[in-house]
Amino acid sequence: MDYDRNKALLLELQRAAGTGNDRCADCGEPDPEWASYKLGIFICLNCSGIHRNLPEISRVKSLRLDFWESSLIEFMRNHGNLWAKAKYEAKVPPYYYIPKSHDCLVLRQQWIRAKYERGEFLDTGVCHDLCSAGSREGCLWKLGKGHRQFQKRQFLLSAREGVMKYYSKESKGPKAIISVETLNAMFQVEKTGHSHGLQITYITDGQTRNLFVYHESGKVNIMEIEIVDWFNAIRAARYHYLRTSFPNVPEPELIPRITRNFVIEGYMEKTGPKQKEAFKVRWFCLDSQERNLLYFKNPLDAFAQGQVFIGRRDEGYEVRDDLPQKVWMKKKKPVITLVTPVREFVFICENDKKQREWMDALNGVITQP
Repeated sequence: MDYDRNKALLLELQRAAGTGNDRCADCGEPDPEWASYKLGIFICLNCSGIHRNLPEISRVKSLRLDFWESSLIEFMRNHGNLWAKAKYEAKVPPYYYIPKSHDCLVLRQQWIRAKYERGEFLDTGVCHDLCSAGSREGCLWKLGKGHRQFQKRQFLLSAREGVMKYYSKESKGPKAIISVETLNAMFQVEKTGHSHGLQITYITDGQTRNLFVYHESGKVNIMEIEIVDWFNAIRAARYHYLRTSFPNVPEPELIPRITRNFVIEGYMEKTGPKQKEAFKVRWFCLDSQERNLLYFKNPLDAFAQGQVFIGRRDEGYEVRDDLPQKVWMKKKKPVITLVTPVREFVFICENDKKQREWMDALNGVITQP
């Protein structure tokens, strides 16, 4: 009797308006099916797995499968997600990246650990100025030429100077001086082959340059903390640059421009400008903020082989799921024709699902302001 009654009360709490309990307290996933009865929060299945590894701080149960004592129900009623947010996220800096459900495990793990284990965002926490938060120095392992191996390099980030530099053992001066103005960073787990791998991009001589890095340490948790700290330090430096350069722009408009992920990336085949050349497989990345479709011979290449600017529909840009009139194929394949004022670009997708995903993503850029 108590089992059914308490389960009904718990589910009622999960759906209660004004509590924030209808979304995971850590990643925002809707309809969380788990809860931490030690913290008094409702969480999703994936985040519950992270909480299980923090037994001194959090204990989890399923809302539907486990028995809930009446005392725990009362505890959940007196706490909840909005209560936890006010306490554990009181001092989250505006540049700090708050992961979503689709983000990689390292980001979600360190967000949860930073909140509950280290108490980094409690109201009593120490507040660092932007220049300090956006400055960092240390070693990262960088992918060398020819994608052969990662090599240890010294990196230095300075928000005050507005640059990021890295050095090799042999070089007296920096191998590269990267302006924070065009600096971007995103986690790339599959591409780098490391659970804590980062892709750093910047503009040099008018071209987008890629660096692939990760942090090496004997302890897994330290590796994860370091790489997430580097990521957020880059975000702090970018935020400092944006705040200084655009003082009148409202913060909600600046935050999405700090760093960005590619909207979509993957393999497609492309032909040349005459549309008679053989199709070649290339790795494509869509950068919606810069409105660029970049393509590479290999996913880990430092420089793109080319890029296509994608303007708005009223400027003559369009995406179609058929071939131009003069192009013919023996066998029907899932194709995309990207129409621009200059030429039509023809791509072959891996399958129908990928075709829809690419078309949706490209249309998303074309229709954005």
